[in-house]
Amino acid sequence: MKYMVTYDLMESMRVTNQWLGASAKAMFSYPAFGLTTNPLAQLTAAWGEVTERSFARMVAKPDWNIASVVGEDGRDHLVNIETAIERPFGDLLHFAVQGREELPRKVLLVAPMSGHYATLLRSTVVSLLPDCEVYITDWHNARDIPVSAGTFDVEDYTLYLADFMRHLGPDTHVIAVCQPAPLALAATAYLAEEDPSAQPNSLTLIGGPIDPEAAPTEVTDFGRTVTMGQLENHVLQRVGFKYAGAGRMVYPGLQQLASFMAMNSEMHSKAFFDQILRTAKGEAQEHDRHNKFYDEYLAVMDMTAEFYLSTVERVFKKREIATNTFTVNGKPVDISKITDVAVKTVEGSKDDISAPGQCIAALDLLTGLPDSKKASHLEEGAGHYGIFAGKSWRNNIRPLVLEFIDANMTHTRRRMSVVS
Repeated sequence: MKYMVTYDLMESMRVTNQWLGASAKAMFSYPAFGLTTNPLAQLTAAWGEVTERSFARMVAKPDWNIASVVGEDGRDHLVNIETAIERPFGDLLHFAVQGREELPRKVLLVAPMSGHYATLLRSTVVSLLPDCEVYITDWHNARDIPVSAGTFDVEDYTLYLADFMRHLGPDTHVIAVCQPAPLALAATAYLAEEDPSAQPNSLTLIGGPIDPEAAPTEVTDFGRTVTMGQLENHVLQRVGFKYAGAGRMVYPGLQQLASFMAMNSEMHSKAFFDQILRTAKGEAQEHDRHNKFYDEYLAVMDMTAEFYLSTVERVFKKREIATNTFTVNGKPVDISKITDVAVKTVEGSKDDISAPGQCIAALDLLTGLPDSKKASHLEEGAGHYGIFAGKSWRNNIRPLVLEFIDANMTHTRRRMSVVS
């Protein structure tokens, strides 16, 4: 499967389905079909509308859609999204709130590089903006990165994070969500030896696979049982000539999406069938719950082959983070060297991606950190998405994270206000 033709075949299938949807929507929307009492015309037009939108979203990068935020003065302040650092494989973005003094809480959100764009954390950003200066890692779609830019694996990812932390300074509070939690921990440990003054004040790890074997799930079972040869032969493809990254070996976003959908195929099938019925009856809206969720969920990005393979092999199979044997450029990264960065873990009791036990394992690795600087929280009844963007995050976890940040600010910048 490691050929451009297979990549282009998937893209051709996507375009064909988008075209079929657009054609059905246009053809069966003619007023003449209103003369018949048969609902098939309305249903076919509705199917076309939902299908066209769905397949079009698969190659579109979602917009942040964060125009303003309400400040403490009760006024709306415009938000400018500025690029603080620009790199080939990912940028550091700053959500700069205009007309507002810089807030004492400086937060670096580390977004996953696991098939979706950083906009997956849009609601997390929105919830933090009123109280924090928010920065986020914005990883690029591998299909758009020329081969001349080189390779990008877990070590490069770790070095990117270290550079971002170094740029923001020691008064930063890092929040790593899901997949990057192990590498954010490694980047902090890397700085502990290479540049101790650049370490963040605190590190919050949310639902990440620090030790995948601590609580096995379908994800960890897959990582343990599949061989690296199987992944290379059946998962990887070369980007086609349509994109700037032509020839780059990747794990295609469309293939990842097929795997995502297959995990909960019954739920997704029902969701799309219900949306077609709502559309046919005129009840669907542009920004209704279905479209809001699937516009983001269906927008997928390619991962570089080396990043995907090194994640499976080194994080899941060899468990290099969990066993404290991770290296960067041949040099060991010792997690026990973290001695003054407060670390908090957050898990959801119903998380079926990173089950409870996987993330809190980080605290056992921090043998050089006093217990007073360690914290953990298990959110009862919360799934994976809920602990960083859902109701559980908004109502319970966010206030706890802000309290943890406040408790671990440098003395001169500590904010004494009560977390609302």
